[in-house]
Amino acid sequence: MFSRAALSLAVAAIAASRCGKSCCFTPWCRAALLTVGMTVAAFAQEPNCARNTTVQLGDTCNSIAAETNTPTFQLLTVNADKIDAACDNLDVGEALCLGIIGHDCDVTHVVVSGDTCEKIATEAGTTFDIILANNPNVNSDCSNIGIGEVLCSANHIIGVNGTQSAA
Repeated sequence: MFSRAALSLAVAAIAASRCGKSCCFTPWCRAALLTVGMTVAAFAQEPNCARNTTVQLGDTCNSIAAETNTPTFQLLTVNADKIDAACDNLDVGEALCLGIIGHDCDVTHVVVSGDTCEKIATEAGTTFDIILANNPNVNSDCSNIGIGEVLCSANHIIGVNGTQSAA
């Protein structure tokens, strides 16, 4: 598989060799760039991705998660091959998968000062146990949630094999 950098260099090489150094307006060059762009997008997609987004300038994992109703942990887990644990390597224009079909929580809560798992559960109409089940990164006493982190607050457990169980 090609890296993002290699594919970007291929786009630049095509444009420079066929179109000169200025903007490319020939039909061949537009078609070549479109084909390479679609190839880059295809490599970026997870095969069973339920939803996608593209990294914008200034994005952080928490801002993407909040904007797209995606738990931060889910975003990091689904894109573990692209995003490091500190989430300090986002590339503008990079396609990210937001969730895998059957494992996609899109009911979320953005943690604010004073939040506890019990408070989040009550506000979401769910239980403490379901909050913990849907957020495996949260410890059993919920002492490791951080302001700005996005948690799954669905009122049912998002299944591990594409199943869901009722609350």
